Amino acid sequence: MRRRDVIIFLALAMAACPLAARAQQKAIPVIGVLNTGSPGPSSAPFLGAFRQGLSEAGYVEGQNVAIEYRWAEGHYDRLPALAADLVGRKVDLIMASSPPSARAAKGATSTIPIVMSGGADPVGSGLVASLARPGGNLTGVSVIADELTAKRLELLSELVPRARVIALLVNPNNAKYNDRAVGDLQEAARTKGWKFHVLKARSESEIDTAFASLVQLHVDALVVGPDPFLTSRREQLVALASRRAVPSIYAWRDFVASGGLISYGPSLTAAFRLVGHYAGKVLKGAKPADLPVEQPTTFELVINLKTAKALGLTIPQSVLARADQVIQ
Repeated sequence: MRRRDVIIFLALAMAACPLAARAQQKAIPVIGVLNTGSPGPSSAPFLGAFRQGLSEAGYVEGQNVAIEYRWAEGHYDRLPALAADLVGRKVDLIMASSPPSARAAKGATSTIPIVMSGGADPVGSGLVASLARPGGNLTGVSVIADELTAKRLELLSELVPRARVIALLVNPNNAKYNDRAVGDLQEAARTKGWKFHVLKARSESEIDTAFASLVQLHVDALVVGPDPFLTSRREQLVALASRRAVPSIYAWRDFVASGGLISYGPSLTAAFRLVGHYAGKVLKGAKPADLPVEQPTTFELVINLKTAKALGLTIPQSVLARADQVIQ
């Protein structure tokens, strides 16, 4: 080969390399994760379950799929801009980690597929047309938690039979859940002749303030709402409940694993794993409009006996017999 031919060959090869790299990069789908919370230990189990579901569907982060994470850090008003940023980056799919995230993603795009871990009523909130045939560009898992608030109060009353003053902790930014939960607990409290208080917290400092008011209000037992921000602050909530010696019930077992007293609700990690499976199906060509919104069929009752002992509570055998997990 003559020198001139060698130079031309090398020039063509060098020019082709970046093109090949870009083509390979373009072939890897990109998932945008829209998260209401913050990066760290509070979100790690759920994102780990999501990545596990993705892996089981054939997609491994860093190998054949890329993931871009966006964090609202508890500020729900940031979600629309974060969703718009993901849309502007032309991601192939958006994983919405909560109902507020799903609403923001839905408002930002009608074409990019969205897979959510959402609230109990995606139809009523306008996210999907129906559970069986969602229509549009959104599907996922509807986590039933809101309707169980009154059931949680009933369980808590079995653990603290002498309770006469109860409180519900909610995030005022999550009005859709609050309206239903407050109404349910007000009715339950009225029936039992209890005093009922609603405490509100949308930041770490407001959580501290809410717990300080428990003493002034002489609250005997606390129900913590299944809000994404409050879930992201579970370590703080469990520590304050212990410090104030207030028996509290939560929606998710992760609170009890962190030292909380009792929880009742579906498994969030199982839900996020299923969301990962759904994301894999969409990346392989399935349309969200044709994928039914899944709902959990099993619910976990989890009790922490060490915490009960610290609070001076004896768990009735009738409750222990119904528990799915008892943490010693």
